[in-house]
Amino acid sequence: MLTAGIVGLPNVGKSTLFNAVTQSRKAMAAKYRFSTIEPNTAIVTVPDERLEVLAKMSASKKVVPATFEFVDIAGLVSGASRGAGLGNQFLGHVLEVHGIVQVVRLFENANIENVMDTVDPVRDIEIINTELVLADLESVEKRKVKQQKAAKSGDKKAVQELELLEKVEAHLNAGKPVVTLDLSPEEKLMVKGFFLLTTKPTLFACNIAEEDLATADSNPHVKAVRAYVQEHHDTSAVVVSAEIESELLTLSAEERAEYLAGLGVSDTGVGNLIREAYHLLGLRTYLTTGEKETRAWTIHAGDKAPQAAGAIHSDFEKSLISAECVSYPDLVAAGSFARARELGKLRTEGKEYVVQDGDVIEFKTFV
Repeated sequence: MLTAGIVGLPNVGKSTLFNAVTQSRKAMAAKYRFSTIEPNTAIVTVPDERLEVLAKMSASKKVVPATFEFVDIAGLVSGASRGAGLGNQFLGHVLEVHGIVQVVRLFENANIENVMDTVDPVRDIEIINTELVLADLESVEKRKVKQQKAAKSGDKKAVQELELLEKVEAHLNAGKPVVTLDLSPEEKLMVKGFFLLTTKPTLFACNIAEEDLATADSNPHVKAVRAYVQEHHDTSAVVVSAEIESELLTLSAEERAEYLAGLGVSDTGVGNLIREAYHLLGLRTYLTTGEKETRAWTIHAGDKAPQAAGAIHSDFEKSLISAECVSYPDLVAAGSFARARELGKLRTEGKEYVVQDGDVIEFKTFV
């Protein structure tokens, strides 16, 4: 299962956010630094309103959403690449996840220590980025020494890798994460074997105060983060209020709605964060529905019909005949598979069909 690791400076709300996205109290959210030492892990349910709509349409007895794993990692401090704080442990844990959700503090709270004293999210992002880049530079330098020896002996593969390492090193020396480096498919495959931290796709979570959630889009700190990460990381930032979500954990659905309405919002941003993290990992969802159950199946972006069928049962990948597909909007508009067929919205796709997020599918197999 693919995992998204929650990282950031100490006391930015990582553990509180982890508890929010996992709907648990698994991680200790404290007011002092390094309250998290060993990573907390939990399976997260991906919010998907389409499931309930399809379940109602099919009178399904069960609804099964998509899931993936979140990991709450210890806070990083300046100097982590040289072992400061819990640096070595932190970097090792980051290496193990498939994607990064970097939490950035945008709130003032005198009761929760701010290790940087002031709220400056762009500065905080640069601290994290610098430590990851420095750690990668060290890894690249060590690998270069090894490959230089092999290259001198005429090893063509070593020569090719050395050229790529120098290209990666120059990019890192400019303070840029490797994930933003323009690489060919072959180079990307080779870089994957370098096991670098900054190759991991990253999403930024702007953790704001309760009273700022309703006006988040006009918040100067939010604007600064969004502009910075778009320019320097070629990615996006979402707004969340871990503080609110933590308070909502014990409330009923009706009480939650009432509480949020009082704040002038419909949600805390956590659902959007989960969906964005899911897509960050390159995961997509197709749907099946019937009287027995309505289910969201997880596939990778670009998967074709056989691989999608294999998510249901490994035998289906080899025995696939065809896939009966209809987009979710078209099926809802039609009201049933039968009506969608009458309207020409239900398509028969073969083995080369690339499954799209939100496709509703019935597979035909030999099994």
